[in-house]
Amino acid sequence: MSRGNFVLLPDWPAPARVRAAVTTRMGGVSRSPYDSLNLGNHVGDDPLAVAANRERLHRLLPDLPATPRWLAQVHGTRCIRAEEAQPGAEADAAVTDRPGLVCAVLTADCLPLLLCDRAGTVVGVAHAGWRGLLAGVIESTVAALGRPGADMLAWLGPAIGPAAFEVGEEVRAAFLAHDPVAASAFRPAGDGKWLCDLYALARQRLAPLDVVWVGGGDLCTHSDSRHFYSFRRDGVTGRMASLIWLAG
Repeated sequence: MSRGNFVLLPDWPAPARVRAAVTTRMGGVSRSPYDSLNLGNHVGDDPLAVAANRERLHRLLPDLPATPRWLAQVHGTRCIRAEEAQPGAEADAAVTDRPGLVCAVLTADCLPLLLCDRAGTVVGVAHAGWRGLLAGVIESTVAALGRPGADMLAWLGPAIGPAAFEVGEEVRAAFLAHDPVAASAFRPAGDGKWLCDLYALARQRLAPLDVVWVGGGDLCTHSDSRHFYSFRRDGVTGRMASLIWLAG
C-alpha cells in the first residue's frame, strides 16, 4: 500500500486501466468528531461539509472520471451493477465493465474488498463487515463479476485488525456453523469473548472461489487514529471511501 496525498493506493498487479484508491480521514473540511475528510452523509455530519469533501475527491484523485456511485449500505449481500445504481440504492457491493463509472463503498472498521480481473475488463468493490461476510457478500460480488475466480485479483483494504475486533461467542458460532475452518480466525479474549480476524475470514471465503491472488490485509483502522476512522474506537465518526473504476 503506497501513501499519497491523503489517499492510499493498493499495491497489486492490476492492469494499468484498473484504477483504485482508498481515502483516509485527512484532507477535508469536516469538524470534530468527523475531522476531516468524512464522505458519509448518514453519520450526523454537516451535509455541506460532506458535499465539500466529496467535491475534494476530484482534487485528491485528478483522474477520477465521475462522481462515485454511492450506495445505501445495509450489511447485506446485494451486489448491484454501477450503471444501474440510483442514488440511495440499497446494496453493499457494486461491479462494472464500463469505463468511467466509479464503484464505491464507505467504511469505518468494516472490510472494503477491491476486485478486478487480470485482463482489466471488469472491476468491483464490496463492503464486508462480519455480517456481510457471514451472509455471503464476497460470494455474491465475485459471481456478479462474471469471470472465473482464478482470473481475479483481490485486495483487502483498511479494516479493524485482529488484535482489536472483539466479538461474542454467537458471532464465532455462526461462522463455524458455516465452515469449521473459520475457527482459525478467532482467538479467545476472555469472559466469553473472541478476537476476530476479518482479513482471515475474507481469505477463507475467497479460497473456495479460486481467487488465489489476495493482497492487502495489513492495516488496522482501530489502531491508527491519524489516518482512519473507526466506529468501534470512536462511536460517532466519519467514513472513508474505497473506490475502483476502469479508465477509458
